[in-house]
Amino acid sequence: MIFSTLADAFPEKINRLYSARDVAVARGERILDFISGNVSQHGIVYPEQILNDVLLAAVPQMRVYRPDSIGQPATRQAISNYYEAQGVRLKPEEILVTPGTSISYFYCFKLMANGGDEILCPSPCYPLFETIARLCDVQLTFYPLKEAHDWEIDLDYLESRLTSKTRAIVVISPHNPTGKVASEEQLQSLAEIAQRHHLPIIADEVFNEFLFEFQTLPRPAETRAPLVFTLNGLSKMMALPGMKLGWMGVSGDPTLVKKSMHALEMISDTFLPVNELAQFITPEILKRGGEFLAHYKRWVRQCRDIALEAVSHCRSLECIPPSGGFYLTARILGPERDEDDWVTDILNQCKVLVHPGYFYEIPPTHFVMTFIQEIDSLREGLARVCEFLDSDRGRVK
Repeated sequence: MIFSTLADAFPEKINRLYSARDVAVARGERILDFISGNVSQHGIVYPEQILNDVLLAAVPQMRVYRPDSIGQPATRQAISNYYEAQGVRLKPEEILVTPGTSISYFYCFKLMANGGDEILCPSPCYPLFETIARLCDVQLTFYPLKEAHDWEIDLDYLESRLTSKTRAIVVISPHNPTGKVASEEQLQSLAEIAQRHHLPIIADEVFNEFLFEFQTLPRPAETRAPLVFTLNGLSKMMALPGMKLGWMGVSGDPTLVKKSMHALEMISDTFLPVNELAQFITPEILKRGGEFLAHYKRWVRQCRDIALEAVSHCRSLECIPPSGGFYLTARILGPERDEDDWVTDILNQCKVLVHPGYFYEIPPTHFVMTFIQEIDSLREGLARVCEFLDSDRGRVK
């Protein structure tokens, strides 16, 4: 039977790290997962009573199916209000509701690029982008975040990477997995590059509520960039990943915004993929979630502080403190070894799952972890990792 080239593009074999994890789990060992950022697995869940109330109230609204291609008006208005409260102007008619940020990326790639065109992404880079790029038949090229400068965007190198095939620039702030929040100055400079080269910016802001060194998030939508797609959703913001409710706000030159929204409406109308019930409960989820979100943010900050304290006392680790988000990237200062060896040993010896840096296009030798974890498990797991790395480092000397 003949399959498409896409069917052969995805590896069938599980990688070495996850093979070792599966073997350990099969032996009955308890592995601490320091990769999953799903906070609902760690006791952070949207208040059940509010969720029950809003679900019950929304049922009559969705009994008769009246879809809107860009999302129910009340949902888009609620999202617009959310941004207005932060001083950002996104009109309801400039917002497209999607079933999550991954689909938002897919729409943006399809909107801006033809087969063989290029999308410029930050490095370190989230692995999901490679799959989305394959599905869209586009190429990813990368601009570096400079670890020596606290993971800042290397703007000169970024501009040097632009070619006649470049169709968009992706910015992730707070960044996954480094936790870097791009400054207003950096984003203004990036907007100037986008203007010079007539390129849109795809701004991923899914961690925008989780800031540790900023009061408010600097946003590409507040610059003079010609066209900006602002991506966000309820998954991280309100700890509701199963809701599968995301959005993109389109801003910039009115002519470009109008053309983009027309095309996006046609793309979305083809599938009408967003659950109607999820849309109808979103206004109340946002309106009534303030107290929960405040608690949630305090918990995330506490987890981050505990992780940084542990890493700071480990002789074998070096980490630039994340300014936002759920993740941190640590450099291993021990002997030069293959990253797969390091993380597999951490798994086998410490019973902790972390990712090697190369999963994210990070130069050797690093690992990536989330600090989203039950407090006791976070302390326990990091103590094991630090003890192992320090003892291993001394043993190899």
